[in-house]
Amino acid sequence: MIAVPAGVRVLVATKPVDFRRGADSLAALAREELQRDPFSGVIIVFRSKRADRLKILTWDGSGLVLYWKRLEQNAFRWPPIGDGVMRLSASQLAALVDGLDWSRLHARDVPRPEAAS
Repeated sequence: MIAVPAGVRVLVATKPVDFRRGADSLAALAREELQRDPFSGVIIVFRSKRADRLKILTWDGSGLVLYWKRLEQNAFRWPPIGDGVMRLSASQLAALVDGLDWSRLHARDVPRPEAAS
């Protein structure tokens, strides 16, 4: 499982990419095609054409980190293919990486404490 620090944005590139690309090539793709700064601490998730593989790219403050995963028997549940990016929550990312249906997770409404009178 991947722990996402509070306040970090998680973005999914909805268009499949060539999985021969490495960290530097994916960073260039993020900057040029997705208009996102890969060195800003954002987490960017890339999908393969087969839908059974993902790569996650992020900057940890000292270097690019590339996480790669292939599911052996199933495919990841991806958003519809299109140009651009889609935002996920930390829990949705965890479900996606585990091969679960992330779209069934929604933010819970947490009641705010009432102000003292």
